[in-house]
Amino acid sequence: MISYAECSARERLARLLDAGSFHEWLAPAERVTSPHLAQLGVPCAFDDGVAIGRAQLNGCTVFVAAQEGAFMGGGVGEVHGAKLVGLLQRAIKERPDAVLLLADSGGVRLHEANAGLIAVSEVMRAVLDVRASGVPVIVLIGSANGCFGGMGIVARCCDHVVMSDIGRLAMSGPEVIEASHGVDEFDARDRALVWRTTGGKHRWLSSDCDALVEDDVEAFREAAIALIGVRRAVTLDVLQAEHALLVNRLHLLDEAVPEGADDAITLWGRLGVAQAARVNDMDVQAVRALRTP
Repeated sequence: MISYAECSARERLARLLDAGSFHEWLAPAERVTSPHLAQLGVPCAFDDGVAIGRAQLNGCTVFVAAQEGAFMGGGVGEVHGAKLVGLLQRAIKERPDAVLLLADSGGVRLHEANAGLIAVSEVMRAVLDVRASGVPVIVLIGSANGCFGGMGIVARCCDHVVMSDIGRLAMSGPEVIEASHGVDEFDARDRALVWRTTGGKHRWLSSDCDALVEDDVEAFREAAIALIGVRRAVTLDVLQAEHALLVNRLHLLDEAVPEGADDAITLWGRLGVAQAARVNDMDVQAVRALRTP
């Protein structure tokens, strides 16, 4: 077993995809870097924190992007976002069997402010355009940074979300919530709380991800292979069903949570999850069996 979380972006590409099949576009030698960081005196990365290209996965052609969380927390800036958009737009023209997004990001790169926000919005639109063209988009989440901010929204725009039990997915990161509303609202240092409310187990039990896997590169590979060619059409019926699911979830928490009770565990119980209080101690296989249809 090789930990997906402990791999760098390029290690994930090398181990996840068919051996030697990844062909990188805008490779390191091109040195396409952010102009904004240089102006601020901030160190740049030779690839602006994301590798993009074409590869084979179990013999199928895929376009793939892997964010490097070690560079600025995988933050999306103008060039980083443009590379993602370019990959997606090329997918519309060349129609691979799938697009894979290996997310490892805290969201928009604050150093680039509006440029980063615009970039994320363009990525969202491009993802939906790819889906409309008939090419499925699969996002893999299992890195140390997780998938937060704008990239959290991008992930939920995709056809499928694959997470490990230590992966995290949310709109606002724990530190952002604490900074905005105080430690009494959300203690970002409470690791158990963070994983209960944003982690892979929670997202699986609340139907926010399509596959829950071990922290293992091979497990991610197998899950991605299973989803190639599986489309989820964006229709009015699908959107209304998603809206109904969210409304139902909100109503489940309308009733006051007993003092001293845990919000996540309470929600799991109200979702019909058996032995909700034991979820944190269960392995992935046991948690997968708990989700109700």
